[in-house]
Amino acid sequence: MKTTPTHRIRELTASGLWGDKTLCDYLQIQAELAPDKLAAIDQPNRDTFASGKPLRLTFSELHAASDAMAIDFLSRGIGYGDHVMIQMPNVVELIICYFALSKLGVIASPLPVQYQRHEISTLSQVFGTQWFIGIDNFKGASLAENGLAAVPESQIITMGTDVVVRGLGGLNAEQRQQLSDYRAAHPVDANDIFTVCWTSGTTGTPKGVPRSHNMWFASGYMTSSGSDYAQGDVLLNPFPMVNMSALGGFLFPATRLGCTIVLHHPIDVPVFLKQIELEQVNFTIAPPALLNRLAYEPALWHSFEFSALRAIGSGSAPLSSDMITTFEQDYGVKIYNIYGSNEGIALISSPSAVPDPEQRAAMFPRNGIGDIDSTSGEGAYVKSKVIDVDTRHTLENVGQRGELCFAGPTVFDGYLGLGAQDVFTEDGYFRTGDLVEICGEKGEFYRIAGRIKDIINRGGMKISPAELDTVLEGYPGLIEVAVCAYPDAELGERICACLVLQEGLSPPQLADLCQFLEAKGVAKFKWPERLEVVGQLPRNPLGKVLRHVLSQSVAGQPN
Repeated sequence: MKTTPTHRIRELTASGLWGDKTLCDYLQIQAELAPDKLAAIDQPNRDTFASGKPLRLTFSELHAASDAMAIDFLSRGIGYGDHVMIQMPNVVELIICYFALSKLGVIASPLPVQYQRHEISTLSQVFGTQWFIGIDNFKGASLAENGLAAVPESQIITMGTDVVVRGLGGLNAEQRQQLSDYRAAHPVDANDIFTVCWTSGTTGTPKGVPRSHNMWFASGYMTSSGSDYAQGDVLLNPFPMVNMSALGGFLFPATRLGCTIVLHHPIDVPVFLKQIELEQVNFTIAPPALLNRLAYEPALWHSFEFSALRAIGSGSAPLSSDMITTFEQDYGVKIYNIYGSNEGIALISSPSAVPDPEQRAAMFPRNGIGDIDSTSGEGAYVKSKVIDVDTRHTLENVGQRGELCFAGPTVFDGYLGLGAQDVFTEDGYFRTGDLVEICGEKGEFYRIAGRIKDIINRGGMKISPAELDTVLEGYPGLIEVAVCAYPDAELGERICACLVLQEGLSPPQLADLCQFLEAKGVAKFKWPERLEVVGQLPRNPLGKVLRHVLSQSVAGQPN
């Protein structure tokens, strides 16, 4: 499956921004160059959330294990072009699975572990799922069984460490020939779609984002060059390996550069810090709230030895300039502010590009605009502009606000089944849906000013309020309902349900609403954490609910 027009492939390949190698091609290169270097490491307390002992695989072992897994998939009938959903936490088997699927040319759709049957069933209808892969035990629950919302039981694969252990012995001669023959008959192109990740996009409904190997490697180059990765670095990934932050930030650049990926799930602060110390981690990412805590608790920081740690990336919310100063001046660790998305947005505010901590905390280099560029080496990969939300005219002056638009080799071609419907400008820039302000003395920076659409960003998990509205409308005694965001210092935003009740009825308890959503199979991270009863929902002349007015009211702000 390809989504990229021939002329775009030709242009980006000729410019050197896209290449001819796939994910598994780079794995084979690393297995030959550095067979004994550690490639993938589980966290030490893996048994607290998943079955099996922690795994530590070298590049040669990872290559062998993924070969064996690919043969196992072939024996089950999985092959080139098939659509496979994956639901696994951050364990080494997930990394092996990605490589095995890439060797067969399978299209993988990874899902957050929080998704339940409601989300899986909905997305599966869009994706056209043919197979489902999950683990048998995640905190006592079987993620493999969630696949019943997508496919028949016969098309569900339960992953376990036994599969990996068997694969470490390598293939026999007959299996090697079988895999070689299959791959020769079904060659995988770097422009083939490898993943379909899920995002709320810019219009408020879940959308599939098809991305090719080349798109991922371009995003990986942006992260690795912008964050100053070095060949052979040790990288600690605490974010779910299902979207841009982990795939573009770790899996693809690590494979290209021969880096070690240390896995963590979920954020367990003592374990996370101990991993940095024991594994001699060079780079990791962390949410702003954790970095703030570490900056305010120097005793906690100094209780560990972080001699190898060079830098930490963060994002999803404005950073604290005081936190950046503490880390860089007191701890000797650089802080990178990262802004990205599954669609391919990629901006990095690095210490070299933006030395001033106050600017770096909230601003990103306005790359790809005339002679404005960053000093991080990623300028050639980025084209950006700002357009007026109403007229769509390009804005260029300091202080102007508009929609950020993005183009370049990192950017996808359009949403699954929807293409480029009104999400690209006439000249091919992706309309991000994010409101930015042009700032800096010469207009050399962007400041993220908010979102044009109504997507709720709860701790980095993007939630469609319209989806929740639809489910909650079935709750007894409601005339209408709309959910909205309200600000939160820890997660950025939380969710409030605003209810219009039938006359004479008492309002439900928040727990009642959550129990209703649980019964509907809605993931817990989408449940509201606040409830407000209103006389009517604010609407515009066309009848559209004005969610921003609700948010302002809930937050106690003037309309």
